[in-house]
Amino acid sequence: MSTIKTVCVYCGSGPGTNPRFTEGAKAFGKALAENDIRLVYGGGSLGLMGAVATSVLDHGGTVTGIIPDFLRLRENALTRVQEMIVTPDMHERKRLMFERSDAFVALPGGVGTLEELVEQLTWKQLGRHAKPVLLANIDNFWEPLFSLLSHMRQTEFIRAGLSVDILKADRVEDILPKLKAASAQIAEAEKKLAPEVARKL
Repeated sequence: MSTIKTVCVYCGSGPGTNPRFTEGAKAFGKALAENDIRLVYGGGSLGLMGAVATSVLDHGGTVTGIIPDFLRLRENALTRVQEMIVTPDMHERKRLMFERSDAFVALPGGVGTLEELVEQLTWKQLGRHAKPVLLANIDNFWEPLFSLLSHMRQTEFIRAGLSVDILKADRVEDILPKLKAASAQIAEAEKKLAPEVARKL
């Protein structure tokens, strides 16, 4: 049985057009802090990234930011975090984010958020890890992706035996309960990234 002590959050470095996105990020940050779960995220202070991290800190929680050197100024690295790791490139950033996290949550975001999310889903689909991956479907933001995944199944590009194991929460308050329930079913050994994959990142 596995427990969740750290959650990696992927999300936009902008706020988006819907105020509920920022409200959701802040609410989730508060929930992490109140449950004594460390946030692992991309290290920025802008947009939803800044909202979730600042909320964790404002409610007494702990945060690890992991940011590549070339993004420190562009995304205005958040100096308040307890731990800030600066990496030489995106590959090292993603590897460390994986290693330091027990589960992954995608809040609304753009291409970068989607890329990081899909990479975790791909690794999971191929049996490289078994950590929970959840989409925070705030105001139905991720519905187009769910439709695309359904289309991929219908056209058999996602075939039997290669299912995409993804959790969905329409309400922020459901995120942690769903992650904890999924994590409780996972053996600790299954959460580790296969060594050959880690070496190639």
